[in-house]
Amino acid sequence: MSKLGIPGVESQLENEILKGLDDVEKLLASHIQGDYPLVVETSRHLIEAGGKRFRPMITLLASQFGSGISSEVVSAAVVCELTHVATLYHDDVMDEAQLRRGVKSANNRWGNAVAILTGDYLFSKASDLLADLGPEAVRLQAKTFERLVIGQIQETQGPKAGEDPLEHYLKVVADKTGSLIATSARFGGMLSGVDAMTLEVLTSFGEKIGIAFQLADDVIDIASESSQSGKMPGADLREGVPTLVTLHILRSENSSDAKLRELLARPLSEEEASEVILTLREHDALKDARRQLHKFASEAKDLLAPLPQISARKALENLCEAIVERTA
Repeated sequence: MSKLGIPGVESQLENEILKGLDDVEKLLASHIQGDYPLVVETSRHLIEAGGKRFRPMITLLASQFGSGISSEVVSAAVVCELTHVATLYHDDVMDEAQLRRGVKSANNRWGNAVAILTGDYLFSKASDLLADLGPEAVRLQAKTFERLVIGQIQETQGPKAGEDPLEHYLKVVADKTGSLIATSARFGGMLSGVDAMTLEVLTSFGEKIGIAFQLADDVIDIASESSQSGKMPGADLREGVPTLVTLHILRSENSSDAKLRELLARPLSEEEASEVILTLREHDALKDARRQLHKFASEAKDLLAPLPQISARKALENLCEAIVERTA
């Protein structure tokens, strides 16, 4: 496996993307400097905890279909990561999460008010970078932010009467996760000067692979012995947050699932969550979730067909497979 987490990536491309990611890290670190030490400390908390930098990597790879990585492309990649991290601060307050990226969540460490304001601060820093990228970039970010907020509201409200909860969940995932990854890809293409067709392909791919990325985390939350997402395994179960796996149970009409449906309709204690995880690992719902993940990853890969056969396309195709392999 390469350092990028993408199997079979060509060494020249890998080196170029790694250099670009190093530039992203440098700009991230320098851009959240400020005059108020607490804000700098809280802002750095999750950024320095790591993360996959999946969105910046997508931006950099997308730029390969045009003129390649530039200072503008790096700035856009940082905008996407700052936006993503800012949403994590807000999400953790809403979910009352205790851990994020393997460390104490900001709300757990400093309280809800500071966590919310830190997220707002990071949004402002993203906007500051956007101002130098032009009105088209600002508009794209605004539309993306609209979808992020709508997705969060829809998740909070839950499905409407008569609406399939699983279909509702997939819409939420498209808005909360897919939209920003789609924008990450679009920024890379837009700022490297790709043609209109390529730009739309990259955007569609970004959204589809973004959905697959989240669905893989859903499977990992149940299937893995130790968390790969920086949260405790079964964290969503404990918080009563619906996921791809649990929604397959909740829509089941099998009488043998009645007790499980009752448990999954509410937050669980540590003991209950541990028992439910063991049950779910042997349940067809986990297999169904994996099949759905495979479907989205395969569809994402197919979307790349119109693009030229360059090393970046192969890397994106292999990325689809790598996301599925995370759950094996």
